[in-house]
Amino acid sequence: MALIVSETLAAAAGTTTRNRFFSPAVAATRKRLERGALRAIAANAKFSNAATGERGLRDSERMAACAAEALGLDPMEVAVASTGVIGQFMPMEKIEAGIAAAARALRPDGWSEAAQAIMTTDTRPKEAGRSIRLGSAQIALRGIAKGVGMIHPNMGTMLSFIATDARADAGVLRSIVRGAVDRTFNSVTVDGDTSTSDTFIVMANGAAGGPAIAPGSAEEREFAAALEETMRELAVMLAADGEGATKVIEVTVGGARSESEAREAARKVASSSLVKTAVHGNDANWGRVCAALGNAQAEFDQANVRIAILGVPVMERGLPTPYDEPPLQAEMRRRDRIVIEVDLGAGPAKATAWGSDLSAEYIRINADYRT
Repeated sequence: MALIVSETLAAAAGTTTRNRFFSPAVAATRKRLERGALRAIAANAKFSNAATGERGLRDSERMAACAAEALGLDPMEVAVASTGVIGQFMPMEKIEAGIAAAARALRPDGWSEAAQAIMTTDTRPKEAGRSIRLGSAQIALRGIAKGVGMIHPNMGTMLSFIATDARADAGVLRSIVRGAVDRTFNSVTVDGDTSTSDTFIVMANGAAGGPAIAPGSAEEREFAAALEETMRELAVMLAADGEGATKVIEVTVGGARSESEAREAARKVASSSLVKTAVHGNDANWGRVCAALGNAQAEFDQANVRIAILGVPVMERGLPTPYDEPPLQAEMRRRDRIVIEVDLGAGPAKATAWGSDLSAEYIRINADYRT
């Protein structure tokens, strides 16, 4: 059980899953994000509370109320998030005891413990942060994330929460988050499955002082860059810790007609089971990259396509180009991040997606998940 608490009312924005089987925790948090203000986030692991009907809705609201009672807050000031097995009711006595224990253990430097508390099949906690100067104020950002399976988000990530002491209202946060989520968490894939529980929330309480961040200002651009960098760092951690993963796959697609088409093509390659298994086997099988690109909703002429793997050109103008395969395979074997670069030759836009290789260990983890 994890609690993230602001000493004052914080502006809040976020995104949640677009999976139609969204959990009651997602439903409860959506209502709170519409208000644009939070004091706390309560998150539990092991039970997603999805597919639990009216009882699940009551349990999510009870979770918020219990956290509010422990912290002296209004329940509508508390967002909730749940992750774990689908279709099992939450053990509310344990949840309530966990909330009480977390409330007693609150401290400013407890981010690592919070990151550990929301882990499920993760092998390590994921946290990131940075500090920037905006005018007269020194701004801090700290965030955590979890999720290494059921990762193919269409909103944000499995669970990720970022807190900052910047002075930014909910409108500014929403405008930043909308694009930043697409370029970070929405560009990560591990297994092609979108979770029922995906939730990303950012809270800004203004404790650092200084002027409020104005829409369209230089300060907004600087803050947006720092927030997106923090989100990207957490997103890549998700790919690196993907269930059974031994390598990160980084796919950059340039020369697309639009950023959305570039992102679609990059995600298609990063999510291809055939590309993933080739990378796991240290096989520079560029034909699988071509096949994935051809299935993407992106317009291009194959005669203009260029592909490189770890900087080595393997295709030029839609045709194979000679390269020395054994050294490339050896380099793939040495690397824990395999970079695939594509130029579609159709326009000026570019985007990057991240994934992980597909190993026998992924199958073992998911075959044994409940048994």
